[in-house]
Parts: sequence; structure tokens; C-alpha cells
Amino acid sequence: MLGLNRSTLYYAPVGESEFNLGLMRLIDEQYTRTPFYGWLRMTAYLCRQGLQVNHKRVQRLMRLMGLAAIYPNPKTTQVEGGAKIYPYLLRGLAITHPNQVWSTDITYIRMAHGFMYLVAIIDWFSRYVLTWQLSNTLDGRFCLDALQHALRQGQPAIFNTDQGVQFTAHEFTNTLEATGVRVSMDGRGRALDNIFVERLWRSVKYEDVYLRDYQTVPELDAGLGSYFRFYNQERPHQSLDYRTPAEVHFA
Repeated sequence: MLGLNRSTLYYAPVGESEFNLGLMRLIDEQYTRTPFYGWLRMTAYLCRQGLQVNHKRVQRLMRLMGLAAIYPNPKTTQVEGGAKIYPYLLRGLAITHPNQVWSTDITYIRMAHGFMYLVAIIDWFSRYVLTWQLSNTLDGRFCLDALQHALRQGQPAIFNTDQGVQFTAHEFTNTLEATGVRVSMDGRGRALDNIFVERLWRSVKYEDVYLRDYQTVPELDAGLGSYFRFYNQERPHQSLDYRTPAEVHFA
């Protein structure tokens, strides 16, 4: 109604006990290093750090964080509402130009006294981040907002996601199909099918979030805005012959 971008509004961080927030910080750091850790291995890791924690707590926190081990693990979760699952279209596909393939994902973003969720949409060829949004819940609205914002900048031939309920939702897939975009989905538990977004998350966390330890949501929002401008406009990529994503995307 106000004509404002949702990411410019104030978000309240999600509340958890200080002990749980401390566990989530450790889980986030270890998962970023070893995304093949499920809740059993993660529980063992935390216990080896001298923490008194059981697997039920770790399982709940990882679910809250949206984390799951990347190995295939069929039938562990169900897609809600009979949503359609699309085939994975990128296996063996040569990526040769911008706007051939876009993909998206959600990651947990820790703060000093809470946490948020971040979604981003990236072009596979140029690694250019087309848009991003923050949310304090895993509700799919912020993912749809990001998609609509990205589509105002252009249109890919293929859009790839995982099988999360945010991306299998009818409104999300219908938005893509209405514009003629082909929808591709990773195999369940196969985060490496979306490897470029996974690499983006590692860069965001190691180069910004872990260093700055944001205190408030407005600080986080402003800081991520600065980081993504740096990432797109200034940060050279070895895989791009040390050019920036913006140079490649708009060449």
C-alpha cells in the first residue's frame, strides 16, 4: 500500500534463549564448513565442544534454521498442498551467457541477539546477485517479493530452486510459468545442484556477517546492502577471469 520495498521495513529478530542462540551460532559456522552434517553429526560435534546438548534440541534448531545435510535423503519431508515438483534441468547443461539460468536459495543469518533469513537470486553465468530480501520467518512471501523484483530487471530461460515449500508454492511457480520461464528443481537434499548459491552464502558469511556481528536488523539490512554492492561491482572472481559479476553480466 505504501509502495515501499519490504526489505526497507523494520523486522524484529526471531526470539530464542541465549543458550540456543549460542548453539545456533556454532551450528551455522560448522554447517557452513561441512554442509553434509545432519543433526546426528552436528550433535556429536557440539558435544565434543563440551556442550551438554541432546539430538532433539539440535534437530529442532537445525529445522528452525532451515538446515539439512546435503546428501540425498528421500521422503524425510513432504511437499505441502500437493505442489508440483519439477525435474532438474541443469545436469550437463553448458552455461554460456547471462540470463540463461537464475537460481535462488534461503540461508540463516545470525545476529548478536537474534537471527534472520536471507533469500537471494543469482545469475549462474555472471554470479551477479539480481536481488535479495530479509525476513524474520520462513514464510514464502519474502521469496515471492524477491522473485517479482528480479523479474522486473529481466527474465531467465531457466529458474532453478530447491524443493523447499517457499519455492514449490503455487504462487511462486505460477509467477515463473506465467512469464514463460522453465522451472528446474534440485533433487531433495542435493544442495550441490545449486552450487553457485551455496558458494555465495559462504562468501556472505565469511566476508561480512561473521566479521561484523550485526547488532540490529537495520544494521544488518544496511550492511548486506553494502556487501552485495561490493560483491557485484568490485569483488573480482577467479572463475570470471578476475572480472566482477557486474562487468560480466552487463557486458
